[in-house]
Amino acid sequence: MIQFFTQNSEIIIRLAVAVGLGMLIGAERLLVHKEAGMKTHALVSMGAAVFIIISEFLVIKYSSLSGFNPAMIAGNIIAGIGFLGAGSIIFHENKLQGITTASGIWVTAGIGMACGFGLFTLAIISTALVLIIFIVLNVIEKPIKRISEDNFKD
Repeated sequence: MIQFFTQNSEIIIRLAVAVGLGMLIGAERLLVHKEAGMKTHALVSMGAAVFIIISEFLVIKYSSLSGFNPAMIAGNIIAGIGFLGAGSIIFHENKLQGITTASGIWVTAGIGMACGFGLFTLAIISTALVLIIFIVLNVIEKPIKRISEDNFKD
């Protein structure tokens, strides 16, 4: 069992960091009562990391084949996450809802991709910036929204 962990330590670390960072972003979403919380963001981040790790292994295994492009996997992650994000956007009572959640899911996939490539500094800085955007801008937006609602009432 110890041999398994030693031989696969790099993969375990990449996936664990992806899950942890996704959970941090999801925790903030959970605190503000959004549907896509810790589990969703952790799974999106880990899933993106898994596909990137697969693409790295494919490069090693099939590098001798001409026309093989493992970068297509990364590109398809972005497209696939777009469908997931689109599902979280709804139009309800003349208001568009879920755009921030969709954006959070999208950037969480990017963070997972960074973890999959082993770019931990990029992933951690990105996570910190996402949390700053979600937390700090939420605090700043509340009074602005109140002013806007007061000025534009029918």
